[in-house]
Amino acid sequence: MEKSKVYFTREITPERVVQLYRAVGRPLSGKVAIKVHSGEAGNQNFLRPDFWAPVVGEVGSTAERCAVVECNTAYGGERDTTEKHLRLLKEHGWSEAFDVDLLDAEGPDMVLPIPNGRVIKNNFVGRDLANYDSLLVLSHFKGHPMGGFGGALKQLSIGIASSYGKKNIHGAGKPEGNFWGAKHDLFLESMADAASSVVDYFGDRAVYINVMKNMSVDCDCCAVAEDPCMADIGILASVDPVAIDQACLDLVYAAKDDKGQKHLLKRIESRNGVHTIEAAADLGIGSRTYDLIEV
Repeated sequence: MEKSKVYFTREITPERVVQLYRAVGRPLSGKVAIKVHSGEAGNQNFLRPDFWAPVVGEVGSTAERCAVVECNTAYGGERDTTEKHLRLLKEHGWSEAFDVDLLDAEGPDMVLPIPNGRVIKNNFVGRDLANYDSLLVLSHFKGHPMGGFGGALKQLSIGIASSYGKKNIHGAGKPEGNFWGAKHDLFLESMADAASSVVDYFGDRAVYINVMKNMSVDCDCCAVAEDPCMADIGILASVDPVAIDQACLDLVYAAKDDKGQKHLLKRIESRNGVHTIEAAADLGIGSRTYDLIEV
């Protein structure tokens, strides 16, 4: 099998994001959903609208329509209801800068089948996803309290799932009651299952960009998050969500001189974070072998 291509630069600027998007060689067309993380209220590490603005403009210059998209959360905070999330999107500058679509603002959810799912057989996503032809996933690579790390696969799964869909993934197919209590590896495999359904839905009309900046052990979903522990590493882009997340992990392991490396790796390894990548590769939505191409 031919290795996947992952494009990489160590320079982290909005302009370099655009350059890597172009390097991938898959210009997105039609109606394009651009998935971002809106950032929980109080979080200091998420990547702001001004950082992403040039690449959103690049996509919008050729697309029929492009919108920044998000979904509501499954836990308490400022993003767990449509009313609160729309208010936060405005406070954080997203809706001021872009056309914003909260995919699950209203029901019913759109159901994506996962016939080959290892744990879950259906993925519940915001109904507005049906309005888009292409997908650009903009991910802030960092740690995560439950998944170990967050990158493209997390954005595809938890990120695009509706509030109910998030409960279904966390509960490994049992969204009612204590959905946080599922066996941990089943939760990770459910993330891979959910990610596969979105990959299958968009086919060859998706691009992934991961930015290794502000790398805390905590996710942007944490209102109280640790400050970044590692030095910034760079920007990666690919059409393979498995390869791009694997490449990010490999870059963390390669940063042996970084004093914060062990702290981040402890978070990733203690949550068996690599298992999401393993499960996604087993589902055939990408490859763990890749060529890293410096741009």
